[in-house]
Amino acid sequence: MVYEVAILGSGPAGYTAAIYAARAGLKLVLIAGPEPGGQLTRTSEVENFPGYPQGVLGGQMMEDFRQQAVRFGTPIIYDVVEQAELRTMPKRLTLSSGEIVEAEAVIIATGSSPRWLGLEAEQRLYGAGVSACAVCDGYFFRGQPAAVVGGGDSACEEALYLSKLCSTVHMLVRRDKMRASKIMQDRVRSTSNIFIHWHTVVVDILGTDRVEGVKVRHLQTGEETILPVRALFVAIGHQPNTAIFAGQLELTENGYIRTRPGSTHTNLEGVFAAGDVQDPVYRQAITAAATGCMAALDAERWLAEQRYHRALPSP
Repeated sequence: MVYEVAILGSGPAGYTAAIYAARAGLKLVLIAGPEPGGQLTRTSEVENFPGYPQGVLGGQMMEDFRQQAVRFGTPIIYDVVEQAELRTMPKRLTLSSGEIVEAEAVIIATGSSPRWLGLEAEQRLYGAGVSACAVCDGYFFRGQPAAVVGGGDSACEEALYLSKLCSTVHMLVRRDKMRASKIMQDRVRSTSNIFIHWHTVVVDILGTDRVEGVKVRHLQTGEETILPVRALFVAIGHQPNTAIFAGQLELTENGYIRTRPGSTHTNLEGVFAAGDVQDPVYRQAITAAATGCMAALDAERWLAEQRYHRALPSP
């Protein structure tokens, strides 16, 4: 069987695309990927998504998305795409089970993954004080001290955002200078409750059930100290999940899928991208869901155009 649309990924973008595609009557399938529900399943409470006035656990919100997609008839395959042939018609997706899925159009919503420091406590305390998104989780630590790891524009943006909520913000920078743009550095330096620690790395994250501090090492002296913070925000970059598409899709220098301005179209006909896999800037559940809607509408219109042209009589 050849599907009209195959959706890769089961985060806010993938499920929203499925809801719209299913309601449009398209014959579709959603392939959940290695982490069904996406990054939100590993977060605690989500308070900034419209429609949940009391907040909602990230995992529960994604279960709500899934149930809504299933309600409209979305079949879900819980597997991972290991190979994608996107230039063919139909497009061919090889799953880890060996199954081949064929579809006329493909919506890629595989997301991105934050880069981590590699500490054991980092994953154990993820969602309990360890985060990669200040906009998502900063509100939970208002009035408390926090730390940000990184020296780029993203780290500066995280620190500036947190400075409006937290009592103090410690920026932990490995080198003696930042990679951030001058204007971002100037903003950080002019913010009274942001303290920059140069030549500093995180050695460990303290706490059993929640973050109670971070142990840091000063690289020039070797001295180790403990910062009594209640949250650690890791801002050393994100890695878009695009490895299997390299060589076929046009990617940015950072590996994100490049889409046509004002749309979700990629450089290949019938291939669309939504969510964090094509968004290095916002990386929010609400923006991912919005582009999932856009991708489904773009795919539906593209499929209609293909049928129209195929129906035209030969000259």
